[in-house]
Amino acid sequence: MNKIIFTAILLYCISLPCFSEVVRDDFADSYFKDVHVEQPAPHLNYNYENTAKVPIKLHITEDIKDENHVYEGQPVTFRVVSDVVYKGKTVIPKGTTVPARVETIISSGMNGIPASIIFGDFKFENLDADKIDYNYERFGQDRSLWVFPLKWALTILPPTGSLTNFIKGGHARLKTNKIIEINYYPEWI
Repeated sequence: MNKIIFTAILLYCISLPCFSEVVRDDFADSYFKDVHVEQPAPHLNYNYENTAKVPIKLHITEDIKDENHVYEGQPVTFRVVSDVVYKGKTVIPKGTTVPARVETIISSGMNGIPASIIFGDFKFENLDADKIDYNYERFGQDRSLWVFPLKWALTILPPTGSLTNFIKGGHARLKTNKIIEINYYPEWI
């Protein structure tokens, strides 16, 4: 009797995923029938063998102090700190303004995980956008380096280790005196 029940349960468990796939595919086909999704155009002609790069040093024109006053898609302006020279020619002169955008904002998390702000969509007048690092990420203070050891040290007393969950990471800030660096790869195709 036990063998029959076990066989019936086994057959049911094996056939259940197959049935759910059929139902899920029918639902997806009917739901997404009229939805058009445009695929991004991949640039497959990079020559990654040549890693020659030219650093571009920038600083932001206005301080970003708190992620509560910044939003995704916000335009920001950077300024070139020093001349960018490639093969003896000035590619970007000092003082050139470079528009960019705030692409992603990640809030600080529990257990000391820091916040971060990702800047991207840098637009240089004389440079091909496919030959530039796409983004720059700025992190806040990482407090997890001391929160996790504290958490494990306090687990001897059961509820006290959980109290460290409420320690949040540092805010992401970018001040005008902070010089960031993105790279230009002139040899890429």
